Amino acid sequence: MTPTRRDLLGALVAYGLIETCWRRDLFAQEVRPTVDAWFKELGEMSADLRGRKLTDLQFQERMEALYRRVDLPALCRLIRLDEVERRKLPDNGALSAGFDLGSTGGLPAAPGFGKQIFGCGRGRSIVPHGHANMCTGFIVLKGRWVGKHYDRVETAADHYLIRPTIDKEFGPGEVSTISDHKDNIHWFRAATDGAYIFNVHLDGYDPRLGAGSGRLYLDPAGERVAGGLVKAVKMSSADCHRKYG
Repeated sequence: MTPTRRDLLGALVAYGLIETCWRRDLFAQEVRPTVDAWFKELGEMSADLRGRKLTDLQFQERMEALYRRVDLPALCRLIRLDEVERRKLPDNGALSAGFDLGSTGGLPAAPGFGKQIFGCGRGRSIVPHGHANMCTGFIVLKGRWVGKHYDRVETAADHYLIRPTIDKEFGPGEVSTISDHKDNIHWFRAATDGAYIFNVHLDGYDPRLGAGSGRLYLDPAGERVAGGLVKAVKMSSADCHRKYG
């Protein structure tokens, strides 16, 4: 039986898919030992934070040092950033994409920390917000971001008193971290098209700080008050995204 044109086309497509999968798996096998070791060290640090062997400030220092050692292209390939880039970026705010570490090699699916990828188009933002009882670390995967951080100095019924701490442009491989005691509030605005950030977060790391709260939305463009502080009015997610997303 003579193969039809459709049969030949189907065979070529199937071969292309097989070749792509083979190449991806081959690459994953090559980079897994290095990146797996990196993720395992991150998991050990997370356990030390929860076990109070590290303070949150020490954890921030260790996390920033660990981030700066990562093989960034290998990390991007292993977490399949190329697949995330094929998704449409929102017209407001940030895309949030999860991934399964257990599918990348010899790592547990629940490694002791949360992880995700954020993506924004030019001018769109991971809107200003803080956290309670959470440590978070970012590393820029692609593109450039304008990042601002603030210390949360005081909490009132309708506002926070915050102190600006960081205001800079972040490029690929650059990092930032937060905890309840340093740079607690952050805001990232994409300065280029197709900007992506990798995020690790630990909720409820210190029972003495009470329950975690998710995101604490606020307006950092508030009234300037004594001591270089800003009176940042509390906001809903909708209002914050409407103004800053």
